[in-house]
This record gives sequence, structure tokens and C-alpha cells, in this order.
Amino acid sequence: MAKPVLYGADYSVYVRIARMALEEKGVDYELVPVDVFAAEGIPGWYFEHHPFGRIPAFEHDGFRLFEASAITRYVDEAFDGPPLQPNDPRGRARMNQIIGMLDAYGYRAMVWDVAVERLEKASPDEALIVSGLRQAGTVLQVLSSLRSPGPWLLGNQLTLADLHAAPIIGYFVKVAEGRKLLARFADIQDWWDCIAKQTSFARTEKAG
Repeated sequence: MAKPVLYGADYSVYVRIARMALEEKGVDYELVPVDVFAAEGIPGWYFEHHPFGRIPAFEHDGFRLFEASAITRYVDEAFDGPPLQPNDPRGRARMNQIIGMLDAYGYRAMVWDVAVERLEKASPDEALIVSGLRQAGTVLQVLSSLRSPGPWLLGNQLTLADLHAAPIIGYFVKVAEGRKLLARFADIQDWWDCIAKQTSFARTEKAG
């Protein structure tokens, strides 16, 4: 079988989610750089892989996918290695609920409204940051309420929910406000301390 190819940029949260899944499964893959924010625009050839011009996209033996959640589920089911999804319906439902919640309510607030606004804007929109922190607080509270006892979000098994949450929260805690808010949720802080030590997290850290 050909080596799977992941298209995207190492700064992207969703590319990192897919990369972490590949790393956890021990899959040898190729990362083809695609910078959707490049001054010259998105390369024309890339729209064959992702018609909406977003990242990541994925290809394996001629089979193409886009959307990080579809990619990570395929990676888990198509390759050998430790299972990244619970084998019971309720566990999988909880995993999917956490992933959906992070996509719908966490990513924009934690990454763009707080971290990117604070780190990359010469004159940050303080009202947007306050609003993002308020939403982030709700997300962390819900994540805490959904978490099972054990080192990972669903207990003793590392799942796609952990791999989805890690890059989002990893971006969020780049700023002081994010670290301060996370510290208010001791169980999520404990989870963060575990996931941040995972080899898959370290190996997918953006260089520089």
C-alpha cells in the first residue's frame, strides 16, 4: 500500500488533529504543505482534494477524504495500532458528542477569538477576547461534566476525543488568559498535563 498523504500546514489545529491520529496509530505518512493563507492564494490543484479550499485533506491509495473527523475515523479503522474509538455505542456517542461540541462551540472561541486575537493582532479586540473567554469557560465546564474518571476524557482509553481537544486547548493555553481559565478546572488541567506529554503531541508541535 502507498504511504498516506495529508495535505495542510503545521500551524493548523485540524491538520494537527489528523497528524496526532496518524502518529498514535504508528502510520508512516507524508505531510504535503498547503498554506491556505499564502499571499498568492490557495493553489489551484488543491481544490481537487478539497473543493472548499480548507485543510486538511487526505489521500490513501487513491481514496480521498476531507474533514478532520472523517480522516481520523478512517485512520483509526484502516490501520493497525491501538484503537482510538470506544467499542461500545455509548462510549462512541460520548466521544462524538465531545468532538462535535468542540467543533461547534470551542474552536472559534478558544483559537480565533482568544489566542489568535491576543497573539497575532497589533491591536487586539478586547471585547472579542472577553466574549471568547466566556464561551471557553462554558466549553471547559461542559468538558469537565462529560469527562469520565481516568487519565483521558473517556477514562482509561485514549480516543479521538482527546486528539481533537488537545490541539484546540494547546492553542488556547498559549495565552495567559487561557492558562488562567484552564487552571480553574482541575480535572481538565490534569488531563491537559497528560496529553501534553504524549509523543504524538510533541511530534506534531509546529517548529519555531
